[in-house]
Amino acid sequence: MRYFFERLYWRCIWSWAGTHDAWKNEYSFRSWAWANVVSALLAFWLLEGAERALIFGLGILVLAAEAMNTAIERTVDLISKEKSDLARRAKDAGSAGLALTAVAAGVAWLAVLLG
Repeated sequence: MRYFFERLYWRCIWSWAGTHDAWKNEYSFRSWAWANVVSALLAFWLLEGAERALIFGLGILVLAAEAMNTAIERTVDLISKEKSDLARRAKDAGSAGLALTAVAAGVAWLAVLLG
């Protein structure tokens, strides 16, 4: 059981380090974080219960998608600085994942506001 909690502790440390690095070094992560602050404030003001939870959860997923997109971009850049169609496609796929997550959050806002 001790091993489980020790591993959990280190996972939390590593995750926080990744979040801190994304905040410090990625403009897009900070932009999405501030968009989430605005979204959360509006959700507190306009929504209740499950609708509020949906908006909060999707906002967190947008940040997670941005973190994964950043990981893809950094990995591709680490592997090679050369122009490559495959590298471009990998980065575009990561960006598409982020965009689709953001669209899902936007659709959720429209659904709860328009009923």
